[in-house]
Amino acid sequence: MITNATLKTITVLSVLFLFVNCKEKPKAEVAIRPVKFSEVTYLGGDKARSFSGTARTEKIINLSFRNSGIVTTLDMKLGQKVKKDQLLAQLDNVQSRLSYESAIESKNSAESQMNTAKLNLNRVRKLYEKGSASLSDYEAAKNSYRTATASFESAKRSVAIQQEQIRFGYLYAPQDGVIANVYAEIDENVSPGQVIGVLNAGTAIEIALGLPESVINAVKKGMKVKVSFTALEGEIFNAEVTEVAPALDPNTSTYPVRVTVLDSDERIKSGMAANVNFEFVDNTQTKKSLVIPASGVGEDGQGRFVFLIEGADGNYHVKKQQIAIGELTPEGFEVTKGLSIGQKIATAGLQTLLDGQQVKLN
Repeated sequence: MITNATLKTITVLSVLFLFVNCKEKPKAEVAIRPVKFSEVTYLGGDKARSFSGTARTEKIINLSFRNSGIVTTLDMKLGQKVKKDQLLAQLDNVQSRLSYESAIESKNSAESQMNTAKLNLNRVRKLYEKGSASLSDYEAAKNSYRTATASFESAKRSVAIQQEQIRFGYLYAPQDGVIANVYAEIDENVSPGQVIGVLNAGTAIEIALGLPESVINAVKKGMKVKVSFTALEGEIFNAEVTEVAPALDPNTSTYPVRVTVLDSDERIKSGMAANVNFEFVDNTQTKKSLVIPASGVGEDGQGRFVFLIEGADGNYHVKKQQIAIGELTPEGFEVTKGLSIGQKIATAGLQTLLDGQQVKLN
């Protein structure tokens, strides 16, 4: 026998069941398809090419002694800022000082011999004038004096040279700059010309890179370019071409080019990897024909078509657009009707796109 309480319970459960089943189910989120795209451009218009290079200061000086010896003083540290004529390093100069002292002794001896020869010449001259000495004695005295004088002058030059050799044992900063590398230590024996440090003396930053023969004739000194650095992601710097080599580098099979960064920034360090973007313009192209990639052109029963990408601010959709095409060029199909400069078109997956379909740019 069903009681009133049981009937009420059954009624409440039935109502709840109907409410749950009648409740509107949430709509499944539709995935927005990403599409690759390209812009409609002019045939033979601006062409951007990017080449990699390495940053460096405009002037790098290898520091070395012009003499040999043991390093007794070394005032160079990585990143140290130095001023012109600042003492950076010094050698013991033992050999140079010994040579200098020997040169002084030789000069004094030569000077003494010259004075003796002069006194002898004066004595022989007086005797010759009185007829007590022969002409040959007088000429021999003059020759002895000339020889002694020449020896003295040579000894004086030797003293100056040896004094210069002592100065070669002191290394001074040739310009203001920053120490980039140090290759020597205190008490190390170094030889003439051995690099013991590197000074970055320039204030501007250069990019050294190599360009292939296919573009080198389009690059001119003073040409404006854009530079980006891997270490400074998302930032673009203005730069200018300052050097263009007229000959091929046989080691890299490219033409060396130097680019100077016009925007100074202390974050740009020597040795950073850089990308230099060149904009090449074909001035010989007189016909302004529109061109699109061949991969962006489809065909149906009505003829050739493209999918235009319309919209803005991340809200894009595609629109099927019939077009008329001309010749196939290395840059793609010429477009004679149906498109205008700057429009965006899809360049992949045309067979699966639908007119009006929502997309996102890839």
